[in-house]
This record gives sequence, C-alpha cells and structure tokens, in this order.
Amino acid sequence: MDACKEETNMASEQRKPNPIDIHVGSRIRLRRTMLGMSQEKLGDALGITFQQIQKYEKGANRVGASRLQEISRILNTPVAFFFEGAPGQEPSEGGFKEASSTNYVVDFLSSNEGLQLNRAFIKIEDPKVRKKLVELARALANISDD
Repeated sequence: MDACKEETNMASEQRKPNPIDIHVGSRIRLRRTMLGMSQEKLGDALGITFQQIQKYEKGANRVGASRLQEISRILNTPVAFFFEGAPGQEPSEGGFKEASSTNYVVDFLSSNEGLQLNRAFIKIEDPKVRKKLVELARALANISDD
C-alpha cells in the first residue's frame, strides 16, 4: 500500500510543470499579447492548434528548441527574451544588478492596463508629448527626477 502511495506521489510530482517551462510560457504569452496576436494566429503560423499554444503558455507542455526558435522568429524577438528573469538565474557580477527591475516590467506588461498603456504610448508620434506624459506619470506617482 505504501509503495502504491509513493508511486502516485511521484507521478503527480512529475506532472507539475517545471518553473522554467512556466516562465518561458509566460514570456511567450507576454510577447504575443504585446503584438496583439491571438493564440490562434500564433498556432496557425506554427502549424499547431491554439490549445497547444495555451499549453505552452501555461507551462503544461515544454517548448522544444526548434519550436522556440520558430516562435521567436514569428514574434520577432530573440530567443533569450523568453529566458530573461527566469527562476534560478543569478544576476551577473558585472554591470548593474537590476534583476528586480526586469520582474516589475514583466508584471506591468502582463497586466491589461500596462499593455493598453504601452500600446497607446507607442502610438504617440510627437516626442515632446511623450516626454510630457512621462512627466505627468512621474508627478502623479510622486517620483522626482534623479
């Protein structure tokens, strides 16, 4: 009986998505939504179903290297983008240590408001208007120029 329980526990542990697979999947979703692309459109471009895209994005299914390369081409981003801020990565000793800044940017762009704000901001063509908008946001957040 104990051996059976142990085998069941081992099987359920094996079904848990790997944290890296979850992270890569969330970065695929982030980039896809940043581009305004549906899961169906990405799936069509890859020759797979949108359900498979859902599984990748949840980390339930692991993305193979060649498939990830193709996804990076379709989403027009380097493969390294999908691993930025991955769990277990130590910040490099050289340069600035800004690992936490990567996380808050990802969290912001993963939110509906952040995505909408980003899309609207990009469409503002006048650099002076963009600068004024940043100044307004900083004033509303009570952030001074450093």
